[in-house]
Amino acid sequence: MKTRMKNHPEPLPIGARAPDFTLPSVDDKTYRLGDFDASVFVYVQGCNHCPYVLAALDRLKKLARDYEDKGVQFVMINSNDAAQYPADSFEAMKDFSEAHALPFPYLFDETQEVARAYRTFRTPEILVFGERRTLTYHGRIDDNLKEPEKASTHELRDALDALLGGKEVAEPETYALGCTVKWKPGNEPWSN
Repeated sequence: MKTRMKNHPEPLPIGARAPDFTLPSVDDKTYRLGDFDASVFVYVQGCNHCPYVLAALDRLKKLARDYEDKGVQFVMINSNDAAQYPADSFEAMKDFSEAHALPFPYLFDETQEVARAYRTFRTPEILVFGERRTLTYHGRIDDNLKEPEKASTHELRDALDALLGGKEVAEPETYALGCTVKWKPGNEPWSN
């Protein structure tokens, strides 16, 4: 029996506008894209259980804190199927956010429409949008997700610095290593 390859659709192209969304947050608020008025918006596709997200979490928190006074807003969105992965349920997200003292909103994409609109497929996967909410960077945090002290490149930080300095991002696309988004049956982007 031949196995069908799971081909992901093309990623959101550099220069594309950020799709709008309305999602619940672990702080019991509901957020839309327009609620974030920082000059730079950083979309992090994340979740609770992925070992790659857990390995990246301290770096994400540090970056969010380092750049919050510079007009950069981080937001992490969990789109995983909580029925199949109860560790990624909305209630578990609240516990996770508190346990890890997340310094940014953590939103739940229960329908998975936001992950599909942003064309994200891995956790963690990062998209950086400028003031006009156009995509300027898509990819990874750095080149060593498992051992941050051994990272030799820091693409996310470089992208933020370039954007804030009014320069072009030197490397606007990199490969995001991580787990796949856990799609609901029949909701996989390659299935329709």
